[in-house]
Formats: sequence, C-alpha cells, structure tokens
Amino acid sequence: MTKEKKFYYETPPDNIFNEVKEKSIKIWKTYDNTYGYADEKIDYIKTIGNIKDNMMTIIAMFDINNQMKLAGKLSFEANKEIAEKLIAVNHPSEYNPFALYSMKNYE
Repeated sequence: MTKEKKFYYETPPDNIFNEVKEKSIKIWKTYDNTYGYADEKIDYIKTIGNIKDNMMTIIAMFDINNQMKLAGKLSFEANKEIAEKLIAVNHPSEYNPFALYSMKNYE
C-alpha cells in the first residue's frame, strides 16, 4: 500500500472526528424518519469510535449533495483533513466538496 493510501486509513485527530460525527448527526436529524432510516444512521454514527477510516465511513453515508451540506458546516481543519484523505485515494475532484471548503479563502 502506498504512503498516500495509508494516509486515508490513518485515524484523524479526535477533535476533527468528533466534529464530523456531531455535524453528521445534526444533518441526519433533519431528514424524514417515517421508516426509521434516519434513526438507523444516527444510531450507527453514535456507536462508532475514532478508529482508522471510520470518519470516512461517516462521510460515505451521504450522497454528494449532502456531503456539500456537511462540508459547509465543518471547520476549515476538518474539511482539509477529509479533502486530503479523498485526494490520497484518487477520489475524483468533482466529487470532493471538502476540497472547496478547505481552500484558504473560505476560512
């Protein structure tokens, strides 16, 4: 595994993981929960710890539109961490809204 790919699986700092977890739960709470789908996602997010790529698992639970919504709620540092992890695994830039919010002029 390349150094870049290893970075994707590295555990992020606790403060960034906790921020992503908190903001993700807030977004899921805004969804219709008629069939328990939102509760299922929230309950899962609440149970996972900051181990390896769990933060990226939380990110992957959202489609691109909701990833953009999440990116808009995260700090510069969190967006930068996520953007760099996606870049490390050659994630297409057009599907990396975190890169936009990790640019200096968005601070």
